[in-house]
Amino acid sequence: MPLPVLNANLEDDQMDRMMENATTATNYLKAISHEGRLMILCHLATGEKSVTELEELLSARQAAVSQQLGRLRLEGLVQPRREGKTIYYSLTDDRSRRIIGLVYELFCEAD
Repeated sequence: MPLPVLNANLEDDQMDRMMENATTATNYLKAISHEGRLMILCHLATGEKSVTELEELLSARQAAVSQQLGRLRLEGLVQPRREGKTIYYSLTDDRSRRIIGLVYELFCEAD
């Protein structure tokens, strides 16, 4: 994928769009820049999980997992689904799955 070429000939609306996209990307990267949230996304990349399943997979307390899920939900990266008393989470769209795949390839695959 080619990188964008920034030059002085960009129209104002093009530069405004780039700034909006940069803000969106920055907020996304901030949301995944915590190891707990990143691990949650890694687990959700393989499919929907309940909060209890995530607690067990992460060896973390419910309060900590819920706090991180709240942040991911606020940023629009995960979506909940309630079934009785159980809440399940899944990725909102394919962007996170793609990012997690790349992070895995760059940082984990060689291990």
